Amino acid sequence: MNRKNVIIIGAAGRDFHNFNVYYRNNGNYRVVAFTASQIPNIDDRRYPTELAGKMYPEGIPIYPQGQLAELIKKLEVDECVFAYSDVEYKDVMSIGATVNASGADFILLGPGSTMLKSNKPLISICAIRTGCGKSQTSRKIIELLMEHNLKVVAIRHPMPYGDLVAQRVQRFATVEDLERHNCTVEEMEEYEPHVERGNIIYAGVDYEDILRAAENDPDGCDVIVWDGGNNDFPFYESDLSVVILDPHRPGHELNYYPGEVNLKLADVAIINKVDSADAGAVLEVEGNIRTNNENAVIIKAESKITADNIDIIRDKRVLVVEDGPTLTHGGMKLGAGTIAARRFGARELVDPRPYATGELVETLDKYTHIGTLLPAMGYGEQQLRDLEATINRADCDSVIIGTPIDLNRVININKPHTRVHYEFGETEGPSLDAILSNFIGEHRLEGK
Repeated sequence: MNRKNVIIIGAAGRDFHNFNVYYRNNGNYRVVAFTASQIPNIDDRRYPTELAGKMYPEGIPIYPQGQLAELIKKLEVDECVFAYSDVEYKDVMSIGATVNASGADFILLGPGSTMLKSNKPLISICAIRTGCGKSQTSRKIIELLMEHNLKVVAIRHPMPYGDLVAQRVQRFATVEDLERHNCTVEEMEEYEPHVERGNIIYAGVDYEDILRAAENDPDGCDVIVWDGGNNDFPFYESDLSVVILDPHRPGHELNYYPGEVNLKLADVAIINKVDSADAGAVLEVEGNIRTNNENAVIIKAESKITADNIDIIRDKRVLVVEDGPTLTHGGMKLGAGTIAARRFGARELVDPRPYATGELVETLDKYTHIGTLLPAMGYGEQQLRDLEATINRADCDSVIIGTPIDLNRVININKPHTRVHYEFGETEGPSLDAILSNFIGEHRLEGK
């Protein structure tokens, strides 16, 4: 039988998952390569033999996405599978055009081919774009479930930037676990808020092994929460699908892949940040929900902004450091730190570009929309050092840390600084607690 040659186009997450669940043991296909985009330091590696399985004794090479057309011809590729998220439709189809013009078919694998089934009730929390407020919503839902005395285990969308074999299944219960697993800033931003609240969170590379480990967690498991990353759709079948939308980017819910998939899968659609968004934009997003998913329950919510020390902000020339992926992949021009600067009376937002060093120079040159904000890039040690140097070189009175973790714990900041926090708060619509109470009743969950 002739096996089809396949390239999986990805960014070290969905691509590995699609391979593991659909291609790894599928004798009809031979995956000849991955290509990598979005995330630095992923290409020019191999998906290791230990994860690739017996059909791939030498593993699978990972190439830069820029070589895609050349690889299709060189490796006699039949199909290319697009497998990463938070991508505008025109860019998805531009890649599709490259694939087709090079002689291969362009494939999108959907939920039916890639979702795994848990033996525990499962709630998914996803978003239509990076930076919508999904993580704070996940934390709120977990807190509400815990108030019902339920054992909750979270599973996070993958961010495997290091040793893929060592990261096959990762369990985080303490801040020390983050250090033991050599987590990047991007990983810590997602995992640390969970473990600080006493939650167990899993992540890694092989999401079937991860699911089975979570179901059998040594501390117990009554319900699993899928804490989705970027705007990807879940790796697991959901018993309750919660999706976050952002009125700061109205219309994006219909123009990005696979954000629109999430919108159409949603049982609960949450319009977040209504306190800081234009009222007309909120109405536009609400209309798009009703037009494209008439069965979704709509909740409006605010992202409650607080600061540890307002005096460090008021009437000061501030350098605002925001969550990196929200500004870069998410295309946002502001974050929680910017909103805090405006609300608490900062005199000026200092432009970081004259002080940028190392890889941050390239990042700020590439993402010109960011303007007078500094993205907290921390995929590796060098990026952390560049971030530290840029902050410490900046001519400013103080620094606002708008990231989910305290940056001062991983870098040394030589100026007065304060953290900004943001938490989920409902403003209109059915309460999350009532929705979760119904979910608990339907699945006959009883707290211990």
